[in-house]
Amino acid sequence: MTERAARAERRSRRARRSGLSGRRAEWLAILWLSAKGYRLLERRFGGKGGEIDIVMKRGRTVAFVEVKARGRLEDAMAAVTQEKRRLVARRVRQWLARNPWAMAYDLRADAVFLAPWRRPRHVPAAFALVL
Repeated sequence: MTERAARAERRSRRARRSGLSGRRAEWLAILWLSAKGYRLLERRFGGKGGEIDIVMKRGRTVAFVEVKARGRLEDAMAAVTQEKRRLVARRVRQWLARNPWAMAYDLRADAVFLAPWRRPRHVPAAFALVL
């Protein structure tokens, strides 16, 4: 195996591991929010160029939830960058174009932060949605 192929294989393993931990974090966030009375509408909406991790509804509120899992809660909170917020807002506009009924609801950008051995931290209105 060439050095280049070995590097690609290591990256590939790391990407699979990262993807698995991201999906696990999303399911933990869904369970946490479901226990708080939210109902799942959609998961992993979007694709290349960014995605909305989960879309949840409770009462008159539709929440577009960014899920971040890191070794420390503080690191997870810092991972929601301005660029990520911009990408989420773009995907929210696309989601709303496909789900116009939601325009009658209160729209919010929430976040759920996860770290080992810590309770998940749900932050309602974690950042402003600029639509």
